[in-house]
Amino acid sequence: MPVTQWDGRPPWDGRPERFRPPPGVVLLVPVILSLLVQVPAAIGIAAWFDVGWPEGLGMLALAVIGPLALLGSRRYPGPTVAVVSAAALADLLTGPDIGPPYIALAFAIVLAVVRGAVAWAVVSVVVAWVAAIALGAVIGLHWHPFRIAITTVLLAGCFGIGAFLRVRRDRAAEWRAEAARRRQTAEERERVRIARELHDVIGHALSQINVQASVGLHLMDRDPEQARTALAAVKETSKTALEEVRSVLGVIRNEGDAPLAPQAELAELPRLVAGVRSPGFEAEFVDRLDGAVPGRAAQFAAYRIAQEALTNVVRHAGATSAVVAVERLGDELMVTIDDDGSGMGGQGVDGAAEGSGILGMRERAALLGGSVEVGPSPRGGTRVTARLPWGATS
Repeated sequence: MPVTQWDGRPPWDGRPERFRPPPGVVLLVPVILSLLVQVPAAIGIAAWFDVGWPEGLGMLALAVIGPLALLGSRRYPGPTVAVVSAAALADLLTGPDIGPPYIALAFAIVLAVVRGAVAWAVVSVVVAWVAAIALGAVIGLHWHPFRIAITTVLLAGCFGIGAFLRVRRDRAAEWRAEAARRRQTAEERERVRIARELHDVIGHALSQINVQASVGLHLMDRDPEQARTALAAVKETSKTALEEVRSVLGVIRNEGDAPLAPQAELAELPRLVAGVRSPGFEAEFVDRLDGAVPGRAAQFAAYRIAQEALTNVVRHAGATSAVVAVERLGDELMVTIDDDGSGMGGQGVDGAAEGSGILGMRERAALLGGSVEVGPSPRGGTRVTARLPWGATS
């Protein structure tokens, strides 16, 4: 199970995150563009027609009011489009019938629709447009039907652009939220996996150290040689556990792409079984595979399941013997752990609640599409049976 460093992108989606301009740019660009178009046009038209200072200043004020009103579009998109619509109406009715369109209104419509103020935009624009046609007829302004049609189409186009951008914005927000949820789920799965590794490594090691240390203390005076053997087992077990824990912590610190160690294989099971033996407790390994080799992931899961089962036997069952057997049944690797004790603690037999150990076994098997069953053993104690897909490799 190799663990690679996360590169900042969700592993389930190779697409890089779409570029998003800073909020300040989104706010100021429409204002600046509107000012650059409308203010020089207002000054030039006033000078060309020699309208006089009062009317020229009024044209300039209307050219500035609309763009500056866009500064409030982020917090108040609805009122902003209403103010800009009113300014556009005043500019249309009071100034010379020439010059560029009031583009601040186009920006106001788009921003209002994108930010959810569609009702404000529709009411403001419709009211301003009807008022322009009605008041224009009253004050003697007559516009060609083609101009009315083109202006109506352009205003509708602004609404269409705003709706398109709103849909893209909503989809991008949904994508980011889904990516965050999946990333959190992946991180939670990884935390559970690492916790399971630490539980198996540390639980088994401490159990063995406790048993062997007890044996050493008990035989210190009567059988120094046997006590020395028990202490040597403690040393070896603690050394192996430290190496495994160091490897797991190294993965947490992202020290390279190393797998969680050790990547134990079925060949390590005899050593595991031999390590739990002690005076008063015998363990036996039975290999019925006849040289057949399952996938690496199946071997690793089988090793950890057998390790956890033996740890439970030693700590809770009060057994005098246990047998670990492996065999192939069709497309499955079957691992069986039998003991003659009074029942392992937290194993879930006879309606008892399952502890973290048996839950960890079930999780390991389920990740590969297998299963773990716990029930009575023909030897009088408990039987743990794990069925794993034979060819599982990752």
